[in-house]
Amino acid sequence: MRFIPTKFHAPLDYIVGAALIAGPWIFQFSEHTAATAVPIILGIGLIAYSLFTNYELGVWKVAPMAVHNLIDIAAGALLAASPWLFGFADETANVWVPHLVVGLAAIFLGLTTKQQGGYSYRKADTQSAAVG
Repeated sequence: MRFIPTKFHAPLDYIVGAALIAGPWIFQFSEHTAATAVPIILGIGLIAYSLFTNYELGVWKVAPMAVHNLIDIAAGALLAASPWLFGFADETANVWVPHLVVGLAAIFLGLTTKQQGGYSYRKADTQSAAVG
């Protein structure tokens, strides 16, 4: 069941994207190459595909929200599994737990966010403006 409105999801994309980029320094694991590269790459990607999503904070609005949600699920799965895929699951918890928690949250949001944006555009009535 999809119950999270896109007007809630949209700002989270940019906040989480920035947090993923800053995460290695916030959680003090920037000296671990793979553990650092994964969230930075996914954070940049999240911000990039958010700019193209057809929702409240999308700039170019070319990608449907359904596609955005699928990317969130795939990226979340990669992020959550990355400690084991890239060999840093044996590090201290501050290294791998953020990957797992944020990845699972991304999967949850991808599965529960509504497929359509909750915004509407008001188009000016061009014919009556031209006549009047």
